[in-house]
Amino acid sequence: MTQQDRGRNVVVIGTQWGDEGKGKVVDWLTDHASGVVRFQGGHNAGHTLVIKGKKTALQLIPSGIMRDGVACYIGNGVVVDPAHLLLEIERLEAAGLEVRSRLFISESCPLILPFHVEIDRARELLRESSGAGKIGTTGKGIGPAYEDKVARRALRVQDLKHPERFAKKLHELLELHNFVLKGYLKAEALEFQPIFDHAMRVAEHLKPMLADVGVRIAAINAQGGNVLFEGAQGTLLDIDHGTYPYVTSSNCVAGNAAAGSGVGPDKLHYILGITKAYTTRVGSGPFPTELPIDQEGTIGHHLSTVGQERGTVTGRARRCGWLDVAALKRSILINGVSGLCITKLDVLDGLQEIQACVGYELNGERIDILPLDADDIVACRPVYESFPGWSESTAGVTRWEELPAKARSYLERVQELVGAPIDMVSTGPDREHTILLRHPYKA
Repeated sequence: MTQQDRGRNVVVIGTQWGDEGKGKVVDWLTDHASGVVRFQGGHNAGHTLVIKGKKTALQLIPSGIMRDGVACYIGNGVVVDPAHLLLEIERLEAAGLEVRSRLFISESCPLILPFHVEIDRARELLRESSGAGKIGTTGKGIGPAYEDKVARRALRVQDLKHPERFAKKLHELLELHNFVLKGYLKAEALEFQPIFDHAMRVAEHLKPMLADVGVRIAAINAQGGNVLFEGAQGTLLDIDHGTYPYVTSSNCVAGNAAAGSGVGPDKLHYILGITKAYTTRVGSGPFPTELPIDQEGTIGHHLSTVGQERGTVTGRARRCGWLDVAALKRSILINGVSGLCITKLDVLDGLQEIQACVGYELNGERIDILPLDADDIVACRPVYESFPGWSESTAGVTRWEELPAKARSYLERVQELVGAPIDMVSTGPDREHTILLRHPYKA
């Protein structure tokens, strides 16, 4: 069987600090996919979809759930809060969606349990009170759960099938984390029985959905079906390649789609990088092109309010700034991006002038790619290239030639600067507000 006879796989990743609009693009692409896979992160992700004017926010369940007949997979690279997952399933079912027959969860996913959440929150409070400054986590227990995974002591989804084994491992893990909570973080210890009882109740709902995700993906491909891999957060929050330590606790880059779902890297055929037409960031950390957002009438305020820039999970106001081409080059390099999708172009409508950071001045030298050291990034002074803005509306435009000439010129220059083709443009939140130049499944 040749590759042409098999299915084709596309990886969707964020190229900035997250919140690029990945969920909408994944949803749009699922009309060509038999399955959608989440391969990293947890319910700290927030994907907001707007379909025929109706808004749905997803955190852990893949965005493909909004398409009838599409299977959804939570890969082994995801940390799963079983209580949250059940609540999200029930919320979608209440909205009329069939979920349980289409959702499959890897048995190898590490579990997020209540003590992970308590440790996450207590650490942030300690950082703040000590003057060290918050990392800016969502307080969902993501980081502590990944720590247990790396330390080879995690409770995993497969343990939910074995109550005695679960209880033994929970006792050991709770003893360790209660020691940290009480002795170091000065927080309250948690009791064993409520955690165990709740986990066992949730387990009865989740067990029918457990699966060998890698094998199922391989079977889809062998039958000629396409698969879509859905990343969470963004490349610049990657634990290895992001603005460390102000990063998330997992690898957000395209290469982790293989390790985080149980397939080989040869099965990643096209990498679609989602890029906002400007830049945003939630939480702490360096941000070279940041603009103040609090003063009405400023560019930052325009981006924040017109773009409705608030975190899907936390509700926190996102920091806003101009597009950072130098940072985007780093993301394209790390991910091996095949093509870009530019989102939220319509937010730039009405601005007289648009700027893009094309490099930095660092220690008296000019550099054209984001440094790897966070302290160096803080010291960077952005070098901007200016573009004339446009007064016409791009909202809802679905054809390239219908975009204002100045909007096309801006996008063409960005494409030239980063060295990657723009294959899609999103001009609004709805599924249909999309310009297609080259289809990822046909490229």
